[in-house]
Amino acid sequence: MAPEPDPNDPLGLGKLLGPDVMNQLQRLLSWSGGPVNWDLATDVARSALDADDVEVTTAQAREVADAGRLADVWLDPLTTLPAAGGETQAWTRRAWLTTTLPAWKTLVDPVAARVTAALGSAVEQGLTSEALPPELRGLLSGPNPFAGVMQQVGGVVFGAQVGQALGALGADVLASTEVGIPLGPSALLPANVAAFAEGLEVPLEEVRLYLALREAAHQRLFAHVPWLQAHLYDAVDAYGRGIEVDPGTLERAIGSLDLNDPSAAQEALSSGLFEIAPTQAQEAALERLETALALVEGWVDVLVDAAAGGRLPHAGALRETVRRRRASGGPAEQTFATLVGLQLRPRRLREAAALWARITEEQGLEARDALWAHPDLLPTSAHLDDPASWGATSAEPGTGDWDAALRDLDADLDGHPDEPGPSGT
Repeated sequence: MAPEPDPNDPLGLGKLLGPDVMNQLQRLLSWSGGPVNWDLATDVARSALDADDVEVTTAQAREVADAGRLADVWLDPLTTLPAAGGETQAWTRRAWLTTTLPAWKTLVDPVAARVTAALGSAVEQGLTSEALPPELRGLLSGPNPFAGVMQQVGGVVFGAQVGQALGALGADVLASTEVGIPLGPSALLPANVAAFAEGLEVPLEEVRLYLALREAAHQRLFAHVPWLQAHLYDAVDAYGRGIEVDPGTLERAIGSLDLNDPSAAQEALSSGLFEIAPTQAQEAALERLETALALVEGWVDVLVDAAAGGRLPHAGALRETVRRRRASGGPAEQTFATLVGLQLRPRRLREAAALWARITEEQGLEARDALWAHPDLLPTSAHLDDPASWGATSAEPGTGDWDAALRDLDADLDGHPDEPGPSGT
């Protein structure tokens, strides 16, 4: 399990800052590599992970690779999407951090940049130097001092938050794709899988194979649906573009800083500074993201259930356990909630799974998988509200002939823009 954060050190900076807060803070503020101090984030995450991390044994690596190969054999007849290729790797927690860090940078940097810009805008609207503690006033210089300080302070705060979140996530995450977005190649974390299996009363090898099935299904989808990763990342970016910061909240948070008291300073930075109410644009982006995540998780759920049912004795119990873990708020949700309030919960996983099962039964797996050819072909949040509406909608003239829609789409992609696309445009 991930360690609980120290209430007296909410950003995990106690060891890094030490008693000489001002000198250490000035060192951290020297970061100029972007909106997140990734050096700090990496140090904080590694500090959290290294204490309990263990090396992967040769036997564990072989077991994970074998589970991945068997998973692909079981999935092959259940989907038109071929195996992603490559061996399923066995990672330590630190290897997970190192391998997935580029993806986290791609996800977090745009949101952090928008927060920093919003802070600068809030500063221009009403924050004066008198609102700052005397120690911070000395850091202000240049024609636009507030903007520089906000960028530097934001880099430190985000770096600490990201590092602490990734440290907690790395202690719990089971596979490369468990968070619902592609972070790296196919992999399981044997230490975390073993810890997950402890309280389930299910043999470890069965848990490992079930998770390998989920990982293999995710990897197939992300490997052969080229627009999907960008679609998910764009939704996160759209969420970031909608961020706004209230100048009054900012002034109260910064005005309460006491840099001679590390715990008080960290508490102020970790609470008031980044308490951001979601805007209407953010709520729309979040709905788009949650719908896409639910469709991904629902498709994987249906595939894995078909592959594991009748083969794994505890498949039903494992399915329910994983569903609850993903839908009710697991480590992925905690990570993004810690960052900027963005959650990666596929809240509607059950509805999406029921809809994919219905489509499979009524139209077959080929028609089901063909819907991933373009985002316009996929079910919408309205279909998740009422799965029965999918059949009613698809029966209407012009909307139910998916073969024709796909032919139109293929023609459009081949350079025939005059022919109608899947949306009739």
